Amino acid sequence: MKLLLQIIRVLVALTFVFSGFVKLIDPIGTKIKMLEYFGEDVLNLTFLSSYALEISVGLIWFEFVLGVWLLFGYKIKFTLRALLLLITVFLFLTWYSAYFNKVTDCGCFGDAVKLSNWETFYKNVVLIILILLLNWRWYVLRPLFSNRLLTTLSHIFALLALLLMVYTIRHLPLIDFRPYAIGKNIREGMQIPPDAPQPKFKDIWYYKINGEVKEFSNEDEPWNIKGAEFVDRKTITLEEGFTPPIHDFSIENDADGDITDKVLSMPEVYLVISYNPLEINDKAIQIINTFAQKMQQEGHTVIGLYALIDGNLVQKFHFSLYMTDATTLKTMIRSNPGVIKLQNGTIVEKKAWRDL
Repeated sequence: MKLLLQIIRVLVALTFVFSGFVKLIDPIGTKIKMLEYFGEDVLNLTFLSSYALEISVGLIWFEFVLGVWLLFGYKIKFTLRALLLLITVFLFLTWYSAYFNKVTDCGCFGDAVKLSNWETFYKNVVLIILILLLNWRWYVLRPLFSNRLLTTLSHIFALLALLLMVYTIRHLPLIDFRPYAIGKNIREGMQIPPDAPQPKFKDIWYYKINGEVKEFSNEDEPWNIKGAEFVDRKTITLEEGFTPPIHDFSIENDADGDITDKVLSMPEVYLVISYNPLEINDKAIQIINTFAQKMQQEGHTVIGLYALIDGNLVQKFHFSLYMTDATTLKTMIRSNPGVIKLQNGTIVEKKAWRDL
C-alpha cells in the first residue's frame, strides 16, 4: 500500500507540475479562457472579467506550486487538502463545459496537449479519486529532503513560478505551442489533406402523427408517412472531422477588400497585431509608430491586423489597418499589440511591443 501511494503521489504531482508549467509560460492564454468562462452565456460572472488576469495567475501559481510541493513532500497535509479543493473547482468547470458544451477547449494543458471536454472531465475524475486516496493515508508520505532543504527548494520554486509568469505577461511565452509559432507557414497551416476525415452529421426529424410528436431518422422517411405533419428538424454532429490548425484567418478592409493571399505571398511584411486596440496605451502606440516609420523608411511593408477599426484608430497609427478575427489574433500573438514578421507566409520573428 505504501509503495502504491508513493507511485500515485508522483503521478499526481507530475500531472499538476506539467499542467501548471505549460500555463506558466503562457498566462495570457489562461486569461482568455477565464474570460470565456466569465461570459454572460457561460457562468455569467462578468463582474470578474476585470480581474481575469489576476485570477488566472493565482490559479496557475497554486496548481504548479502544489504539484511541486506534493512531489517534494512539503507541508503534505496542507498540500493535499489544497489540491483536493483545486481539483474540485476544475472538475466542476470541466463538467460544466462538457455537459453544456459552452467552452470547447478548457485549456487545462494550455496549448501543449489538446483534449476534448469530456476527456478532460474524465481525467479530473481520475485525479480526484487519486487525491482522495492520498488524503486518506497522507501520513505515510515522506519528504524527499531534510526540512531545511525542503523549505528552501519549495520557496524557490514558488518564487520562480511567479517571476516566470510576470516575464511572459510582459513579453511573450517562452515556448510557443500554437500554430502561429516561429517557423510555421500560415498557408500550409490552412490546408486540409485530401484524405482527411470528413465531419459526420445526423438529422433528427420531428413529425406530428395522430396528434403526437414523434422522432424519426432519415432512414424512416417520415415525410412519406401519410398524414404526418412536419414540426422540426435538428442536425447533430457525430464526428467533427479534420480541422486545420489555422482557420478563420483573413485580412481585409472596406477599401482593399480581402488581401489575405497577397500578404501571404509577400517576400517580407511586418504585421502589427492587436486583438483589443481599445486597451493599447499611449506608450505602446508611440513605440509601434516609431517602429513602423523606421521599417517603412527602409522599404519594408507594415500593415495592422486589428479586431476593431474606427476613425480614431486610423488616426492614431501611421500604417494601413485591416480586420482579422479577434480569436485568431489572440492565438497569433499574446502581446497587445505585438509584431509578427512574415516571409512568404512563414513566421520568422515575433516581438511584444515592449521589445521593439
